[in-house]
Amino acid sequence: MVEITLIGKPGCHLCDEARPIVERVVAGFPEATLTELSILDDPALESRWHDDIPVVLIDGRQHSAWRVDAGKLTDRIQAATAATS
Repeated sequence: MVEITLIGKPGCHLCDEARPIVERVVAGFPEATLTELSILDDPALESRWHDDIPVVLIDGRQHSAWRVDAGKLTDRIQAATAATS
């Protein structure tokens, strides 16, 4: 299983742009799960990521910040799923 995490916050326009891209890409991988976290709910997340949101993590490692490229995300998830098979 590959864990994708989208870190953002409500009212963030870049987060609102990234969310449907991430959701669409992750939907194409039955072996991937998506968790969305808000920096407003966790002081540690806010401290670490407040200048970089939205942030996409793949298995806990940073994939992207600010903008999400669907093609690159797809490639990275494919690589991650191949590595766990």
